Amino acid sequence: MEKKFPRTNVGGVSLSRMIIGTNWILGYSHTSNAADNFIKRQNSTVEAITSILEVFLNSGVDTIMGPFAGNRQLIDAVRAAEDRMGKKMIIIDTPIINVDDNAMARKEAEEVIALSKRIGATFCLPHHTSVEQLVNKNKKTIERLPDYLKMIRDHDMIPGLSCHMPELIVYSDLNGYDVETYIQIYNCAGFLMQVEIEYVHKIIWSAKKPVMTIKPMAAGRVSPFVGLTFSWHTIRPCDMVTVGCLTPEEAEEDIEISLAALEGRPPMLEGRDSPNKTEIMKNPL
Repeated sequence: MEKKFPRTNVGGVSLSRMIIGTNWILGYSHTSNAADNFIKRQNSTVEAITSILEVFLNSGVDTIMGPFAGNRQLIDAVRAAEDRMGKKMIIIDTPIINVDDNAMARKEAEEVIALSKRIGATFCLPHHTSVEQLVNKNKKTIERLPDYLKMIRDHDMIPGLSCHMPELIVYSDLNGYDVETYIQIYNCAGFLMQVEIEYVHKIIWSAKKPVMTIKPMAAGRVSPFVGLTFSWHTIRPCDMVTVGCLTPEEAEEDIEISLAALEGRPPMLEGRDSPNKTEIMKNPL
């Protein structure tokens, strides 16, 4: 019997502590244009994406995060995986919204939020590039954020914040904004983190709501064993780790590494194929 991944609760919804990331499905490598194009070729069909999602669903990882608007193949793959596995997926949409302070921009923002609902999102976390335009560090506020959170509630979704800037978590908690969760970059390499790892670690542990950490492997700069083991051992039981995979095999490995970290055991992995360099992994003393 397959092990089912541990779960947490966010805004009254049960979801897997591992979240399926979509950068390595949609082509956002954080490495190079060539790498982006390789990802897009690898996962250029609904079938290719569905095969990855099926691996996750088989282990109880039923939560997926990404910018769904305009990514029709991703939406179709989620539906296909749900149909094949007979299981519902929980969508965390991260839409880019127009946050200009005028009536036309607000109407545009609400249309984008309404689209998230039509796509089937349970959670709507406006993209960090939108939200960070509203930050006032002097006042320690996120200006007009409640307007957009209300739009999300009005469309029967659970609001959260996508935060590359760690101050967003602090300011949200300080001002009591209607936010149920946060996305925060967190990895052992400090990749794309705006302040020191130790400081973000403290913010996560002090957050009033569960945190969805992202980029645990620093976009391929550290191995899955190193990145995932660090993340799982340094966050709270209520928090989550978002994992991007290129293939079904990568999904299987990341699930096993993560379960091993959570269970306090070594992962059961085959040695790599580089000539003789990892022979000791295949034939331990």
